Amino acid sequence: MIRTFLLATALIATPALAASPIEGQWTNPARSVAVRIAPCRGRSLCGRVVSASPDATAKAAEAGTPRLIGTELMSALVPIGPGAWQGEFFVPDRNVRAPGELRLLDSRTLEIEGCAIAGLLCKSQRWTRVVPTRKTRPRR
Repeated sequence: MIRTFLLATALIATPALAASPIEGQWTNPARSVAVRIAPCRGRSLCGRVVSASPDATAKAAEAGTPRLIGTELMSALVPIGPGAWQGEFFVPDRNVRAPGELRLLDSRTLEIEGCAIAGLLCKSQRWTRVVPTRKTRPRR
């Protein structure tokens, strides 16, 4: 009984870690790939593909990624300042990994920028947060 009380008290007194503002589901500009950003190793965040169009899946397979869904596109994301993270990004249709940065422009927009070769061959994209649709209950 005392053990249960102490455990409950410790849980109440321990503040929960706040979710990162970039956690959730995001889609690329073409809406051909969606990733879910969530905590992964240690205190970092990772983004895994949760859905992909047939075209994106085929292009990734041609480049050497046979199963696009489940692939980690964003890894080791750690905060580097207000609204900014750095990490590694994987471009499956080119089979390239590159360091890069991610910036939260507003609650619905991420800007991702990476350079494949020491500041050369840079690319940036704006990804949009996927807002879950509310399912309505049938009226009775």
